[in-house]
Amino acid sequence: MRLRARHYQTAQLLDFICARGHIAHIELPIQQPADIEAEWIAPAFCDVQINGCDGISFNSETLTLDQIRHVISVCNKHGIAQLCPTLVTASHDALVHGFRTLRQACEQVAELARAIVGIHLEGPYIAAEDGPRGAHPKQHVRPTDWSEFCRFQDAAGGKIRMVTVAPETVGAIAFIAKAAQAGVVVALGHTGASGACIREAIKAGARISTHLGNGSHALLPRHDNYIWEQLAADGLWASMIADGHHLPETVMRCILRVKTPARSILTCDASPLAGSPVGKYRQWEHEFEVLPTGKIVVAGTPYLAGSWAFTDLCVRNVVKLGETSLADTINLASNRPRELLGLPPRRLEVGEPAELILFDCGPEREFVLRQTIVGDRTIV
Repeated sequence: MRLRARHYQTAQLLDFICARGHIAHIELPIQQPADIEAEWIAPAFCDVQINGCDGISFNSETLTLDQIRHVISVCNKHGIAQLCPTLVTASHDALVHGFRTLRQACEQVAELARAIVGIHLEGPYIAAEDGPRGAHPKQHVRPTDWSEFCRFQDAAGGKIRMVTVAPETVGAIAFIAKAAQAGVVVALGHTGASGACIREAIKAGARISTHLGNGSHALLPRHDNYIWEQLAADGLWASMIADGHHLPETVMRCILRVKTPARSILTCDASPLAGSPVGKYRQWEHEFEVLPTGKIVVAGTPYLAGSWAFTDLCVRNVVKLGETSLADTINLASNRPRELLGLPPRRLEVGEPAELILFDCGPEREFVLRQTIVGDRTIV
């Protein structure tokens, strides 16, 4: 497989020859006219928060291997080569089933094992009140329970690499310390915590804010509030949903300027309803509605319920924003998430896995994904 494209960091036109799932050679084209129109090439995306798509939920009590394969196939079409399947607040049995099924998928299918770089548990140890709880079912919200988490980890075969908790819940600070010591990335989210509590959580080992600016009350004190506190904390990274609905452009600019590209990541937070037609649906023991705008809400409320979009749209929106360079924006969705998870970066170098995206990006900063390369497969 020969790919001629511009390097996303240097803009240099190169020929990438891929074989047996890796970059085998990189060559300079014999002729490089300055005005040649060529696609760009970059490492494929890694998204730490994918809940499902096309009506499939990783939380489903009937989740199957074929459904997991389908979600990953759809993600590939949107430039996502690696992801953290995300399970949200649910009953103990439902969560255990999801973890076991994901573990078995990785054990049985090498292709799925390469795609699933970890599992993200978002809840059930979150705030129970309306607003911070978001779309999570209230009846399954509960205090942190290290013994239960260990049972989850056993069911997952040790694949839970990230957990989102509200630090004000009973026992949360001790839980955060244990999880961090065990090598799990602890995220703060779906929280109404005080500033002091957030600072204590950071000291205990919390490392990132889950979708900062969302999973919160509709109205907050103008100065003393948990969004400002997390934004100002140098010890916290921030994940950001840039789908055009979760955050306005001004807030995205503030997050990127304060956290900088070194401590920011993009996630699409794709809902199980991502890609679904307009209408009302039953998921996670709630009724949800996909609006004509592509916004997903808990029916009859203003509360968002994950995203209808995927990572490529989030990248497109941030590229268009012009707040970060093209290379930095791509890395927000590829190498920064990998760094957060303790994984090595993907580089456009010989020997690296052929997990690549080809895209257009014109003078108006209009990002358009064209192809995803995963191993020996080209996905359009």
